[in-house]
Amino acid sequence: MKVKTLLVSQPKPEGDKSPYFDLAKKCNVKIDFRPFIHIEGISGQDFRKQKISILEHTAIIMTSRSAVDHFFRMCQEMRVTAPESMKYFCVSESTAFYLQKYVLYRKRKIFHGKQTINDLMEVIKKHKNENFLLPCSDIHKEEIADKMEEQKIKFTKAIMYRTVSSDLSDLANVNYDILVFFSPAGIKSLFKNFPKFKQNKTRIACFGPTTSQAALKAGLKLDIFAPSPKAPSMTMALEQYIVAANKAAK
Repeated sequence: MKVKTLLVSQPKPEGDKSPYFDLAKKCNVKIDFRPFIHIEGISGQDFRKQKISILEHTAIIMTSRSAVDHFFRMCQEMRVTAPESMKYFCVSESTAFYLQKYVLYRKRKIFHGKQTINDLMEVIKKHKNENFLLPCSDIHKEEIADKMEEQKIKFTKAIMYRTVSSDLSDLANVNYDILVFFSPAGIKSLFKNFPKFKQNKTRIACFGPTTSQAALKAGLKLDIFAPSPKAPSMTMALEQYIVAANKAAK
């Protein structure tokens, strides 16, 4: 069946440049963007139940802008001021620069990886004697925690925000040829909003093995998968599928 419309379960890219905009033009398809999940901060009251003292830690691991925002929000709510001696370890340079929103960048000890957790771990290993705090969501990958334990580095996981399903009720009567997912939470949101969802002729695209497993577990048929040797990105996987499907539909 021909592909004319796609719904990507993420926010619309900022600016004019995005491989999704190129895909829409190249394949003559309509692409809409709608986050299926969003982040909500937990309350100071809920954080206290974790019995974590922020000031007992000498370094903070920042895996995203959300982690940065909610760490400093929680500090404010708990009336805690992070000392100038606090070290910050960020997964990427862009996350490190984002810290400027809250701290004087030049006066702080800020370190960053290139983009991956492995890059960041190489930096962290040079500071093994620090006591690290890892702000995270209630739904998170265990990759950093596993690597920290492997290296016998002292750290504490601190849940400071939650990943929750967005309200998608306005999409009830809207149909797309392809739905694109990037996390198990996105699959969960689909069925939370539409418990009686039937896939029928809708194609499902998933990025990453955990998202794919969640889709299959939910009873969906997986049509498009990335990354793969032939399609390292989601847009490449979508383009290959759309070109083949639309050619076959002629």
